[in-house]
Amino acid sequence: MPRIANTPEPPYYAVIFTSLRTEGDHGYDEMSRRMVALASEQPGFLGIESAREGVGITVSYWTDLESIKNWKAHAEHKIAQQLGHEKWYSSFKTRIAKVERDYGFGGC
Repeated sequence: MPRIANTPEPPYYAVIFTSLRTEGDHGYDEMSRRMVALASEQPGFLGIESAREGVGITVSYWTDLESIKNWKAHAEHKIAQQLGHEKWYSSFKTRIAKVERDYGFGGC
C-alpha cells in the first residue's frame, strides 16, 4: 500500500529522482526493492515516496547533505546507478532540495 513518508520537523533534505524507463524489466523491480531496503538502513535516511505513471518520481528524505553523499557513494547503490545508465532509463534527472516547511492532512 502506498504511504506518505513521516518526516520530522524541517529542515531536512529531499532527493527528487525523476525518470523515464526503457522497455522491459531487466531486473529493475528486484533492484528497486533492494535499493529501498538498503537506503532505509543508511544513517540519515528519513523516508521515501515513489510513483510511476509514465514518468517515475521517487523522493527520498535525508537529515543532511553528508548522508546523501554517502548514499550516492554506497557500493551497491553505485552498481544500481550504472545499471540505470545501461539498461533501465532512457533519461533521468536528480534534484536535491532543502525542505524548510512542510504540512499535511490525514495522519501523514
